[in-house]
Amino acid sequence: MELVLFDLDNTLLNGDSDYEWAQFLIEQGVLERDSYEHRNQEFFDQYKAGKLDIYAFLDFQLAPLAQFSRAALDDWHARFMALKILPIIPDAARRLVSCNIQADHLCAIVTATNSFVTAPIAREFGVAHLVATEPELIDGRFTGKVSGTPCFREGKVTRVEQWLAAQGRSWSDFSESRFYSDSHNDLPLLEHVTQPIAVRPDPPLLQLALERGWEVIALD
Repeated sequence: MELVLFDLDNTLLNGDSDYEWAQFLIEQGVLERDSYEHRNQEFFDQYKAGKLDIYAFLDFQLAPLAQFSRAALDDWHARFMALKILPIIPDAARRLVSCNIQADHLCAIVTATNSFVTAPIAREFGVAHLVATEPELIDGRFTGKVSGTPCFREGKVTRVEQWLAAQGRSWSDFSESRFYSDSHNDLPLLEHVTQPIAVRPDPPLLQLALERGWEVIALD
């Protein structure tokens, strides 16, 4: 059996679901534009530069989840999927995921974006396993805090290993392991698999992929 892991934002998606979720809430009038739009872009720029403080970002990104009822959040998310996410899913990404599922590989989406935002996206792809940053829930309500290790940089390796262990598995159980990603922030997990694959890589990852002879693809 092969282990196949997919990053989500700017890999399976032609965009960033974390960024787009905040922008969607701004456009819906849920969040105040002047303060949130500037900070959202600032954090996005820090991520691309490899300088993101994940805990500061999560304090910002998870706060709205604690301010509203789950019913309201779910209603907004359904509109978010229709307006923002479905248009940025390339057919090639759907085919790639489907081929790996049909081949009976163990597939998971591994993303720094929180599971409230990404679980419906994983279902849209037909992927049963999601390894994501987990927002804290108490008595059925989000607290605005993170639960456990954020699924970011080295945390992606940690969270994948925890997920595998929960299934009674480890890396050595797989004849091959692959990880598809666009970002140099994912280098720890890319270096951990037997076959790293760069998807429309950002400039630092592209340079590294070319130096190391990693496969480079575009899901367009």
